[in-house]
Amino acid sequence: MLDWLDYRKELLGRIGEIGKLSPDTVAGYQTLSKAGQKTGHLDAKTRELIALAVAVTTRCDGCITVHTGEALKHGATHEEIAEALGVAIALNAGAALVYSARVMDAVNAHEDGH
Repeated sequence: MLDWLDYRKELLGRIGEIGKLSPDTVAGYQTLSKAGQKTGHLDAKTRELIALAVAVTTRCDGCITVHTGEALKHGATHEEIAEALGVAIALNAGAALVYSARVMDAVNAHEDGH
């Protein structure tokens, strides 16, 4: 497995380099990242649990290390994190099931000549 804390430091350093080369790109990302906080409808812990589930579905190691630290900082328990990950696992399985139905539809279309 990764050394998640070192990876986070290295990643943030590289993102800093990108920020120097393309400041508007990183500023735009930061604006998107902070947008949800402004509504106040979800608390920080809930947003971080969602972020972890999305990090799994998008396969983003950087997101995992950043949002794990933030989730823990905001009081997320191991059980809450596991439950959020269970949602991600179910959605990935559900997406595979939906796309499997699409494959079967494509099979039928090809067989029918459509």
